[in-house]
Order: sequence, then structure tokens, then C-alpha cells
Amino acid sequence: MDRLIYIAAAGAQALLSRQDVLAGNLANVSTPGFRAELQALRAVPVRGDGASTRVYALETTVGYDARPGPVASTGRALDVAVQGNSWLAVQSLDGSEAYTRNGALQLDAQGQLVTASGLPVAGSGGGPITVPANASVDIAADGSIAATVAGQRPQVVGRLKLVTPEAPLERGADGLFRAADGELDVDPQARVQGAALEGSNVSPIESMIGMIAAARQFEQQIKALQGAEQRDQSAAKLLSAT
Repeated sequence: MDRLIYIAAAGAQALLSRQDVLAGNLANVSTPGFRAELQALRAVPVRGDGASTRVYALETTVGYDARPGPVASTGRALDVAVQGNSWLAVQSLDGSEAYTRNGALQLDAQGQLVTASGLPVAGSGGGPITVPANASVDIAADGSIAATVAGQRPQVVGRLKLVTPEAPLERGADGLFRAADGELDVDPQARVQGAALEGSNVSPIESMIGMIAAARQFEQQIKALQGAEQRDQSAAKLLSAT
């Protein structure tokens, strides 16, 4: 049977994977600090006897879109927008250090500073950050956290661990990012904007256009499969007639 069916099937599978990536990006268009996942395909000629007349489409991972998202003021004291190429350090579920741009922070029942999903936010010293009960919080540009209890002077209770990676981070299955060489050191020059959030850098229009284009290309691959089947049936009839 013509190798076309394998070529078309590989192309269809790659396009389904592209649809998954685009759908995931579109689903996170309103997630603070989300970085759009990128996907690309590469052409690999089929090697063998005779001329190379068939080319596979194989997926190649190119990481994420590092462009910053739009920053909007929220007026909420626990919201921070990390500036530049810096990241906020958190403790993941497996206990390892991971990084995020989602600065929608909150306090849990014990007064510990956590992310919107409940992960502990790492302090510059590596440990968690705890805020006294009934205290108002102010986060400075360098990540320092001052807590003020009524009738008392403000007290610095910790500082956000902000890092600036030299190489692109790797996105994990949990949506958090990690460095290939392990934990990163604190960057004293990193800054945040208080009472603000960075939005997702996903363009919903580009994602929708990409999904439509991938759907049309998928249909072309299916038509190629159907054409190969019809030609195979026609050839079988001719051979049986002789």
C-alpha cells in the first residue's frame, strides 16, 4: 500500500496536537501571568529505496512565548506584577521550587502567603512567609512585605524570592516553570509592581485563527487518506479483473 497513508496519518496526528496546544492557550487567556505555549512542525523526508517523494510532519517543541502580558492595576494589596524577565518562586506540590508569573497572592487560614492555587510563596531566605493576623499588607517594589497591625508600627515580615533566569525555563505538567539546573538564586535587582496583575500573553484572535487553520489542514489530511484508500481499491479491482 502507498506510504501516503502513513504520511497523511502523521500529519493528521500532528495537527490534532496543535489543536490541543491552541485550545490550552485559549483556555488560559484570562489566567494572570500565563505564558502561551508554542508548537512547531518540521519536515522529515522518508528515506528508502528510490527517490524521496514522501515527507513526514513531526512535532518539535519550541517552548513558550516569553513576551510579557499586559499589566493592569487591581488596587488589591496582595496582587503583584513581576517586572521584566523575573519570576516569583513558589513551593510546588512535590516540595521542589518552581516559578510563576501569576502574582494573585492570598493568605491561608494560618496567615501564610500562598498563590491562588494554594501553593506556598517562597521567601528570599527560602522559607515561607507568614503575616500576623488582622494585619494590613503592603508589598514594596523590591518584594519586601510590610505588615501593619492596628495601633502598631509597620513590620517587615519577609521578602518575595524573585529570580531572573539566564536561560529559558521549562514548563512542567503542573503549569509551573522550573530551571534545568535546579533552584535559582535570588536576584536583588528584580522588581514587582504592587496592587497590579500581569495578564496572559495569549492572543485570543490569533489562537482562534490558528485553530481554524489547523482544522482545515486536518480535513486535507483526511481527504488524502480517503483518496489513497480509493486508489487502492481501484488497483485491487484492476488486478482481480486480470
